[in-house]
Amino acid sequence: MGKTGLKLIDENGIRIDGRKPDQLRPISMDVGVLKNAQGSALVSYGKTTVLAAVYGPREALPRHMTLPDRAILRVRYHMAPFSTTERKSPAPTRREVELSKVIRESLEASVFTELYPRTTIDIFIEVLQADGGTRTTSLTAASMALADAGIPMKDLIAGVAVGKVNGKLVLDINEAEDSGGEADMPVAMMPNLGKIVLLQLNGTLTRDEFKEAMKMSIKAIKEIYLIQKQTLRDKYAKMTEEEKEE
Repeated sequence: MGKTGLKLIDENGIRIDGRKPDQLRPISMDVGVLKNAQGSALVSYGKTTVLAAVYGPREALPRHMTLPDRAILRVRYHMAPFSTTERKSPAPTRREVELSKVIRESLEASVFTELYPRTTIDIFIEVLQADGGTRTTSLTAASMALADAGIPMKDLIAGVAVGKVNGKLVLDINEAEDSGGEADMPVAMMPNLGKIVLLQLNGTLTRDEFKEAMKMSIKAIKEIYLIQKQTLRDKYAKMTEEEKEE
């Protein structure tokens, strides 16, 4: 039993939503979903759905905030009031402010900010529906939105969370597993470069469990990375077809 009293894994190793321990939730991605943004992406990991929009590079206001050698990334992570089962206050919480900073620092590792001195790149992240793993879904969506905006990056970022439930490691945890499990480890990386840009751990893992959790997350991130690249390819293939028809 988990902390919530729910049986999160049965005797056959099947999780509460029918998945095996090492199985991702169904993932869907789309880019270019907002016409008014330079870049946008809609990403779902199971029931967790995140919309990300990028505006810029544009002149930084007020000007005293500008940096002479690079662009400033400004990230706003926000959970919509209707994103959870109980209505959430629209005012930013301490957790949202903290995650905005965590996501910004992760994205700064991938963006060539030095190409756009004295500007800002604004990234708005809206969690439309929350069911666990919102920070990793948000990072994946934000990276896609940046790519859609044509912002040069070292690599795309993809993320996933590994949890420990009833003493067993499970991949891509949902809300029930997050709240009822013993550990939650969000991981995000630039897969092509093999560089980790986010690694957090809530709870405790043994040394061996940590190594196994990292293996699980890296394998899954590579799968998510393939979906990211295919989604972007599909968009540009469609644009090329439309141009030919014109």
